[in-house]
Amino acid sequence: MSLLDRTFAALYDPAMARAERGELGERRRQLLRDSAGHVADVGAGTGVVLDHLGPAVEKVTLIEPNPEMAARLRRRARRGLADADGREAAAKAVVDVREAPAEALPLPDDSVDTAVSMLVLCSVDDPMRALAEIRRVLRPGGRLALIEHVAAPGPTGWLQRALAPTWRVLARGCRLHRDTGSLLVAAGFDVSDVHAWRLPGGGPAAHAIAGIARPR
Repeated sequence: MSLLDRTFAALYDPAMARAERGELGERRRQLLRDSAGHVADVGAGTGVVLDHLGPAVEKVTLIEPNPEMAARLRRRARRGLADADGREAAAKAVVDVREAPAEALPLPDDSVDTAVSMLVLCSVDDPMRALAEIRRVLRPGGRLALIEHVAAPGPTGWLQRALAPTWRVLARGCRLHRDTGSLLVAAGFDVSDVHAWRLPGGGPAAHAIAGIARPR
């Protein structure tokens, strides 16, 4: 693992702490509050999703390709699931950590009730393959809860493209100018409940989409 990978993993939670306590954390809660059954977090990072799942969740699969992030996930998973007030909310849920890329999810077909992709599709090498994998593992009636960077229009879009080479290195693969909304449609998802949103902090990384997508 590179020094940049280790540094990114170590700094991720401190860098995101303010946003997670504010609008970003609240948006996660809104999107995940009705989750039940089996939840699979694709690109789980350091396991923030565990703070937003309640007692209807029976199993959580945390999927992360970065070994350092996966190690942090295992430590966090041992602390269990907590509700928004910090109380144990889903102590009986089984939490499983898997090291794998989004393009090759280590799960059976039709096995997931809610897939989660939050600030992930901007960084995968093959987003269409990743979305095909998410469709494969979702059960009939399943859903994809997402918050994703997207390309901005006008001068901000130009700035995103100009920053792309440096940003991609520092943010470990993040491509701010990816048109993820169009990719979802092309991959066969209904995006009626996915809407434009702005991530906290402003700047070229603020343009986003958030909501629930469902396989058509």
